Parts: sequence; C-alpha cells; structure tokens
Amino acid sequence: MSVAFIRRARPIAISLAGVAIVFGLLYAWKTMRSAPPGNFSMPPMPVSVVHARIQNVPDELEAVAGLQAAREVLLAPDTAGRVTAIRFEAGQTVKEGVPLVQLYDAPEQADRAAALAKARFARLQLERSQQLAPTGAESRELMQQRQADADQAVAAVRQLDARIEQKNIRAPFAGQLGIRRINLGQYLNAGDAIVTLTQVDPLYVNFTLPQQDLPDITPGSTVQVTVDAVPGRVFAARISTIEPQINSETRNVMVQATLSNADHALRPGMYAAARLSLPSTSSAAVLPLTAVQTSASGDSVMVVQQVDARGQGKVTTVPITTGRRMGDSVLVTQGVKDGDIIVTAGQNRLPPGAIVQIQPDATAANKARTR
Repeated sequence: MSVAFIRRARPIAISLAGVAIVFGLLYAWKTMRSAPPGNFSMPPMPVSVVHARIQNVPDELEAVAGLQAAREVLLAPDTAGRVTAIRFEAGQTVKEGVPLVQLYDAPEQADRAAALAKARFARLQLERSQQLAPTGAESRELMQQRQADADQAVAAVRQLDARIEQKNIRAPFAGQLGIRRINLGQYLNAGDAIVTLTQVDPLYVNFTLPQQDLPDITPGSTVQVTVDAVPGRVFAARISTIEPQINSETRNVMVQATLSNADHALRPGMYAAARLSLPSTSSAAVLPLTAVQTSASGDSVMVVQQVDARGQGKVTTVPITTGRRMGDSVLVTQGVKDGDIIVTAGQNRLPPGAIVQIQPDATAANKARTR
C-alpha cells in the first residue's frame, strides 16, 4: 500500500469514526429516554412546627390609646387692650372664675360712670311721670317715653359692664396654667394667646377598635391603661362614650374612657396602651400567624402526620376557623385538635402529601412556648 493511498484514506476514516460516535450518542440518549423511571424521590423539606394545645384562653382587646384632657383651652382676650396687671404664675393651679389678666379699662370705667348718672336721672324722670300721669298733669305718652329712656339708660350701663368684663380675663374652669406668653404693658389684639388652661383630672382615654369588636364593648366596662412614662402602674378607666358612627375608611369605631388622675401622674397627650378584658374563650388553640394560610376557600394550616423516629412525616392541609388576633398569634376555634403538629415556617413551598423533616430546635422551642 502506497503512502499516497494512505494519505487519501485517512480523512475518510476520520469522518466515518465521527459519524459512528454521533450515532452512538443518539442511540444512548434515545435509550435513556425510553427506559422506565427509577425510584428517585425528593429529599424531605425542613420545616418549623408548633404543637397545638386546646385550652381556655383569657380573651382581651388591646389598642393603642392617647390621653386627652377633659377640658383644655388657650386663653385669649375678646377685645384689644394693654396689659395692666398679670395675676398668675406659670404652672399655677387656679380655681374657676379667678382673675388672671387685666387690660386697660379706664375709658370704659369713665363711660360707665356717665351712663350710670344718666340712668339715675332717667329713673327719677320716670318716677315723676308715673306720679303725674294719673292726675292728667302729664300725658300718658310722655310717661311711656320716660319709661323707654330709663330702659335705654340701664341697657347702656349693662353694655359698658360687659365691655369692662372683657378687659378682665378670668379662668373659665379650674385647672393648671401653662407657660405665660405675655408681659406687663404689652398690647394685645383680640385672639392673642395668653396662657393655656388644662384640667388634668379626669383624663379621657381615646382609642379605636375594629367594628367586629363592637358587640364586646359596652359603656361602663373597665379598661386597664398602662403608660411607658409611668412604668409598673396600671390605671383603671371606664368606657364613657362609644362613637355611634363607624369610620368609613378604616371600619374602626372610636371609644372614649374616663380615667381618674387625682395625683396628676399622667399628662394629656401621652401615649398609652388600653386593654379590655373579655370572658375566656374555651376549647381554642393559640397559633402563630405564620402558621395560617389564607386563600379564596378560607383559612387553613398544614398538619404533619405519621411522624417517625427521625422526625419525618407527611403534611396535609386542614381547614380551620380563626377567632381573635392576639398580637403575633391568632385564636383557632375549629379544625385543630390537641397535640396536632402545625407547620409554622416553610409551608408555602409544600404540596399536600409532601414529606417533611421537622427541625429539632424549632420543635423544642415551640413545645416550651405552648406549656
């Protein structure tokens, strides 16, 4: 065999070998596809669980509240004038009707003296006419005119008394004064701020509750109030008013309770927490909110069944009926039995019937939590 023939045959041999390799790979791929499936299965998915415990659960309503003064006002003059006397100290507690600020009223006092003199003269004229008219010495029309003049004179005095009273600003109710905002000799216009007056006892506790809680609240019910600024104390308030209208946007109802604050430990504007105790709910389980799955068909949980010694089991979906929320937990009244192992994390990727692996640390922690 010549060297030239070998050189010509080598490319042909290489091409035939390449074709054979390609057909071999295609045959192997087709054989693998047509082969029956093996016993391959997904490994168990790790999940966190909690053990359900059916028990009598003390029920209560919780809400964020704010403290409001029963009466609060920003004192301001009704008329303009110069400050001639300040009769209070900042922060002072005053009684109702106590004079606080005096504005310059000398012109009104002089006008009142003149009006009072006219009123006295008009009264004398009227008395004289009342004596002469029955005898015919004066006409009855003149007596009626004297009566009108006397009435007008008395009205003028009363009008000046009202103006003078406007220059004397008094406390409209008993309470505690705030920071003084005026100085002696300062000219005030009508409506200028003088000082705040606040009645700090009692206080109102305002909070809102969902509309579904409306049947559980009644006027006179006791509300426990706690304030971060006064740790360790629980204040008792009583529901005094329930707003008759439901908020159309939030569907919440406004509730107001009255709280005694005789020691002035609380101040208006403070943030507070309000709790209203309700009768206990029997035969219910408290589960974390993360355990509940919500869909168009309702609420449900995943229960781990047939748990073996390795902590592996099969999950199944169980429909439930939920009750009141309690912080990060929810009350389950139907669908869960005592001792059920409920998946609390990892259930979103699990189909019904999937094999799961219970996390040991989560199980121990959840057992301790439900004791």
